[in-house]
Amino acid sequence: MGSLFEELEAREATARVRVDELEEQLAEVTGRLEESRETLDRLRIARETVSEVMAEMSAGTSAAVDAEPEAVGADEAEESSAYAGAERQMVGVLAVPHWRPGMETSALPKVYRDIVEVVRDAPGPVRAKQVVPRIGLPAEVGKIEGTRGKLKRLVARGWLTEGDPGLFTAARREAETGSNSS
Repeated sequence: MGSLFEELEAREATARVRVDELEEQLAEVTGRLEESRETLDRLRIARETVSEVMAEMSAGTSAAVDAEPEAVGADEAEESSAYAGAERQMVGVLAVPHWRPGMETSALPKVYRDIVEVVRDAPGPVRAKQVVPRIGLPAEVGKIEGTRGKLKRLVARGWLTEGDPGLFTAARREAETGSNSS
């Protein structure tokens, strides 16, 4: 009978060790969960604060900025979130305007202005991966893809042209206007 009690004591000790290990893991996971919750709260507060600031900043300038087609009909969206109006106004402020005769690159947000200047100064067509280091970004896949998206947006808005896929040049009319205004 003694061996049965010894076996039960051994199993109990093993189970106790396993419980202690799991409690340690639980404490670690709980700590990571609390850190993640704090990060989430900080990010939510930062987003809300930025939305409020942008709404206040754009309230005075939104009348002077051309509305994007997507921004029309903002009245319905404002009721869905306390910050929906601010986000919609922020889009209007940061939008890349469609090129019009006489418009200069100063109408563009800084990163887009830098991209147009790099493309304009290049001796020939350029690819996104050539633009990225010239605008001060690391040549990482994410930065290249983001810049490619900006290049395509500039093409869609008439600031640049894309001859062969992925090869960007200054739009002829933009180049002509740019040389007259310099």
